[in-house]
Amino acid sequence: MQAVLCVEVDGSLEVRDDHPEPTGAGELVEVTACGVCHSDIHVVDGIYPSPLPLILGHEITGVHHELGPVMVYAPWGCRDCRQCDDGLENICSNSTEAGLLTDGGYADRIMVPDRRYLAPLDGLDPIASAPLACGGLTAYRAVDHTLDRLRRLGPDARALVIGAGGLGQFAIRYLRLLSDAHVSVLDLSPDKRATALALGAHAALAPDDEIGAYDAVIDFVGAPVTLETAGQAILKQGVLVAVGLGLGTVGVGFGAIAHEATVLTSVWGSRLQMNELLDLARKEPSVIQPVETMALHEAEAAHQRLRNGEVTGRIVLVPGASQDIV
Repeated sequence: MQAVLCVEVDGSLEVRDDHPEPTGAGELVEVTACGVCHSDIHVVDGIYPSPLPLILGHEITGVHHELGPVMVYAPWGCRDCRQCDDGLENICSNSTEAGLLTDGGYADRIMVPDRRYLAPLDGLDPIASAPLACGGLTAYRAVDHTLDRLRRLGPDARALVIGAGGLGQFAIRYLRLLSDAHVSVLDLSPDKRATALALGAHAALAPDDEIGAYDAVIDFVGAPVTLETAGQAILKQGVLVAVGLGLGTVGVGFGAIAHEATVLTSVWGSRLQMNELLDLARKEPSVIQPVETMALHEAEAAHQRLRNGEVTGRIVLVPGASQDIV
């Protein structure tokens, strides 16, 4: 089968047309599409400590011989810890994550250890919906952390999304659909600010603008400067959610941040939240954004475009596909 591997840190991806088929116990899925995520870049850069060589890719949709079109839930928990007991395999300390710790979806086929990690698509487009498996799900969980606060405040609530890339764009739609909050977006790129407004943001801010104060701040960048901005922008009893892997930190101490503000990280999403998100996507088609497709063997070019900031939304790799807009 064809597969794309990261063989060494800082190296180019390798396309192999005769890679061995996946074997062992589990559920075989014929890959239909696999989204390209910044976490894939982090593996190549050595930021994520993945065992190499590794087939990348964790935003996977495909076809199961009995269930039909499915989405793969990529964090496979140990099933023997407190987090797994609570249905939070996404934060299991001993999880095995497809595309990050074991072979993923940059391939024709993938072996999934258990059927519980397969979510039927039930009519959703398998290519356009692929980014929901990580980008969409990660943003969904991040937004969910803020909803109690925002819903209590109703139309007086103010939310700020930092970073209007793929995850931030999902978050804009969720905040508009699931709350009555006024939603602002902060991003360096004029094009991404324009996209944010088109997706429903009430305001799009550049770094030199007056940022203001917010009941919820979600930082999808996580750089030192963005988390500093988030810490300054959060209101008393607000919720600050750090998602991005930009290696920044938030200073927490009496007087260092608004009184009784909650600061937390957010990681991926639970298996139950994947079901909730797919249900939301069926009810609200605007949750699924247009994607650009590239062929599986073009993965290296897709990575370079993502590195260079040349992607407005999400790229999805499709075995045998040519470049197109879905």
